[in-house]
Amino acid sequence: MIDLLLIQRKLSELDTYLKQIKEYQDIKLSDYKTEWKTQRIIERTLHIMIETCLDVANHLISDQGLRPPVSYSDTFLVLSEAGIINSSLSERLQRMAKFRNILVHHYEEVEPEIVISILRRNLKDFELFKKAIINFLRKS
Repeated sequence: MIDLLLIQRKLSELDTYLKQIKEYQDIKLSDYKTEWKTQRIIERTLHIMIETCLDVANHLISDQGLRPPVSYSDTFLVLSEAGIINSSLSERLQRMAKFRNILVHHYEEVEPEIVISILRRNLKDFELFKKAIINFLRKS
């Protein structure tokens, strides 16, 4: 059974994080590179936002009896296969999940250009994810 309160709380948290990170949306690349505190705030907030989406996705996957994802990025593919999110959003969120792995596990150095690109081009993906989840819940 879908825990609507859990999903609503997670989506509300996502809104809060989105509002907070938008304060940094227009940061200059040079400033980002030199301000470690700003780097930490942005990277950690993006990490939390991605984790929040993964939490919501995994709850729905479990509740709907969908195939278990084999990786974080696969989680968003499972949602797409089930028609919960569209394939285009799924692809972008899959890349976001891979970015999360870089942030968390330090597989490689975080490239400032990628972070700035996410801030400028991909924050809307979190809003689209939220809308898709709400639409799915309304149909359920």
